[in-house]
Amino acid sequence: MEFSNSLLLWYLQNKRDLPWRNTTNAYPVWLSEIMLQQTRVAQGLPYFLSFMNSFPTVLDLAKANEEHVLKLWQGLGYYSRARNMHKTAQIIAFEFDGNFPNNYNDLLKLKGIGEYTAAAIASFCFNEVVPVVDGNVYRVLSRYFNIETDIASSVARKEFSALAKELIPNNNPALFNQAIMEFGALQCVPKNPKCEICIFNESCAALQKKKVNQLPVKLKKTKVTNRYFNYLIILDSKNNTLINKRTQKGIWHNLYEFPVIETNDEVDFETILYQIHEKHSDLNIESVYTYNETQIVHKLSHQKLHIKFYKVTVSDEILNGIGLNSLKDFPFPIVIYNFIEKYSI
Repeated sequence: MEFSNSLLLWYLQNKRDLPWRNTTNAYPVWLSEIMLQQTRVAQGLPYFLSFMNSFPTVLDLAKANEEHVLKLWQGLGYYSRARNMHKTAQIIAFEFDGNFPNNYNDLLKLKGIGEYTAAAIASFCFNEVVPVVDGNVYRVLSRYFNIETDIASSVARKEFSALAKELIPNNNPALFNQAIMEFGALQCVPKNPKCEICIFNESCAALQKKKVNQLPVKLKKTKVTNRYFNYLIILDSKNNTLINKRTQKGIWHNLYEFPVIETNDEVDFETILYQIHEKHSDLNIESVYTYNETQIVHKLSHQKLHIKFYKVTVSDEILNGIGLNSLKDFPFPIVIYNFIEKYSI
């Protein structure tokens, strides 16, 4: 088909030289695909290189402790990806003798591998004729063919997958999948695409109908919850402090944080001071100071966190405390790590 041939030619002339594209080894391909979920290539590339340097094989990753994995992942977000990746590495290393499943259906059974990632690995590494469907693919196909199906709907993936399957060449599925994703990432971008220099500017239905900025259609809005975190940096005379591991389900699972008081809204200093004394009545509190007068706003996919940090000095020695100079050894959410860096905690 003319669309596929033109796309492949464009890709060969314009593709980026990325390390995971120079191999059919499933391990680096899998690693890159997990890292690039919800993440731009420019942000994910340094993490990929760091992981490959620390864990050259899936066995190395499987043998690592989770805290080491989370520390290297720090700042990449969506930490469940890292935890699932670590567990899957252990299954592949210890149950599958280090070999990834060589087909789409078996790859889907692994933790953290969904339809898109399974299709990417199956086609890139094992040449299986299965199309990838991600945000880039939705955008390219919806614009080129003027498809108005809501991509947040339950029927969208099936419809777009069927169309992609008609377009994908049986003799080179890997190249086609890489090409259509790259085209969406570099040319058919979400906002202000340069349609005047596009290879499809004479055949793209959305361009002819002046609907480029209206497609793809996505009607479902993500509901964002506001949360208010008040972190306490409790310090004794020996500069020991307290940190906790977030073991409950939810954001930042198995990462570390300072003791926190979560409130329903932003509260004034007098209110938080009262709550600090009430919650930590076992401590001999000497003073409480605010590090940041203005809230730090940290946005997650479904939550907006409003964060303040407080310095709480105590006269008693903190039992089971850790020295401030040890903090950087622990995996923290990036917003807390940045605070530690900024204030030289």
